[in-house]
Amino acid sequence: MLTFAGVLLALFLSSLDQTIVATALPRIVADLHGFDRFAWVATAYLAASTALVPVYGKLADMYSRRNIEVTAILIFLTGSALCGLAGEFGSLPLLGDGMSQLIIFRALQGLGGAGLLAMAFIIIADLFPPAERGKYQGFVGATFGLSSVLGPSLGGLLTDHGSGLLPGVAGWRLVFYVNLPLGALALWFILGRMPRLKPRGEKKAFDYLSALLLIAAIIPLVLGLQLNKVAYGWASPLTLGLFATAAVVLVLFVLRSLHSDNPILDLTLFQNPVFRTANIATFLLGGAFLSIVIFEPLFMVNVLGVSATRAGISLIPLSLGVVGGSMLAGQMVARFGHYKRWMLAGGVLLLTGQVLLATMPPTVSYEQVLLYVLLCGLGLGPCMPLYTLAIQNAIDPRFTGQATSASQFFRQIGGVIAAALLGTVLTMSLAQNLPAATQPTATESRPAVVEEGAAGLRAEVLTRPTPEVRAAFTHAISRVYFCTLCLVLCGWVATLFIPDLPLRTSNTVCPTPVRVAEPVK
Repeated sequence: MLTFAGVLLALFLSSLDQTIVATALPRIVADLHGFDRFAWVATAYLAASTALVPVYGKLADMYSRRNIEVTAILIFLTGSALCGLAGEFGSLPLLGDGMSQLIIFRALQGLGGAGLLAMAFIIIADLFPPAERGKYQGFVGATFGLSSVLGPSLGGLLTDHGSGLLPGVAGWRLVFYVNLPLGALALWFILGRMPRLKPRGEKKAFDYLSALLLIAAIIPLVLGLQLNKVAYGWASPLTLGLFATAAVVLVLFVLRSLHSDNPILDLTLFQNPVFRTANIATFLLGGAFLSIVIFEPLFMVNVLGVSATRAGISLIPLSLGVVGGSMLAGQMVARFGHYKRWMLAGGVLLLTGQVLLATMPPTVSYEQVLLYVLLCGLGLGPCMPLYTLAIQNAIDPRFTGQATSASQFFRQIGGVIAAALLGTVLTMSLAQNLPAATQPTATESRPAVVEEGAAGLRAEVLTRPTPEVRAAFTHAISRVYFCTLCLVLCGWVATLFIPDLPLRTSNTVCPTPVRVAEPVK
């Protein structure tokens, strides 16, 4: 249990960082004079953390999982400390000014953050057999929910009032330094109590070429999706070039994986129906989750006219729903088994919440939206632990690292792709329906109402939105949520095809053996 606590604390670090930094970013950009590059602070972290998740999974199948976890924490803490120092010593050779330093160090943070995310589920799989694992994996969802509630508040508190805590240190730098004591505590738990957890399979040479090809495919894909589509549209040469590069390198990665005797991701895992269909579902539901997080505050600000603070608070029911839903589903599976019925039940709740969000009129009350979001959270709660549990239960334990990290990867990349596409749906609808007075002019550097960047879409506070603006945003966000409803429905249908296998009571026996890939001659 001490090992479990250390792993959750490390995971809390990673998930807290993403929400706490977003709150402090406006002050950071102002101090470092880097508004023209603010989007890259989030993009650098996202690209690095997404691309490295499968690599960590493979490393966990080859080496001591404790060593991999400790390495990921140390990389993350090093990146955090350097982010806090960005710009303190002026412009530096090779690193550039303070904003460029921050972007580089955020990428380093992302390299460690990928390991914290991937290794949490992998280590929990080693600590507990599938029959008991559900109730413990439910705490993972609770960890994400807690960080999403605390992050914005803590980030705002440190940014606005933390400058006096350490002499000569700006408050926003504490947003990064706060990771250091928490990380040290996590290291104490892990180094003092965690067993080495050596891999079960035979040792082979690490395929560095496969790893490089995978990273080289994912990074341009994420960058292409995260580009500001106002400046670089979907048909722009830069966007198309990035997508083409990603496609070509991904084909090379697949060919290399088919010929390698130790690929980063064993493609024969996709022959397993649980692995295949569960990853399709997580890909779609990952997009649905991020859709709610991005577009619900937009509705609150630009339709109901609430403050940015109240719009942020309105996401707390979503977090509470995810916490309650994940823990309840985990307990029910551990007690009664049959993970599939709880997945489908959560999907029904999520579908209901999405229908209510998609049909909201401009006259909907603040409290009603909170209820709809809570319902979505309760439906999303079982998604994070149970789909991963189903995959881990179905595959050979030798492939636990690869299979688990693949599940996390598909969830993340699904969210990135959905955010980009749904953001385009929103901006196109607003362009058709917004009054001319609120449309951006040719001389403006960014849209007057909506800005599309690395973190998706950000609301510009309209203290008194006019009826025309309210109607335009209501129509646009309804379109977005109807698209999200389609994602959820497709994910629910995919869940119907997931075999409901008996949960194993041991970590050493697999009910559905997976054929080990042989190199293609």
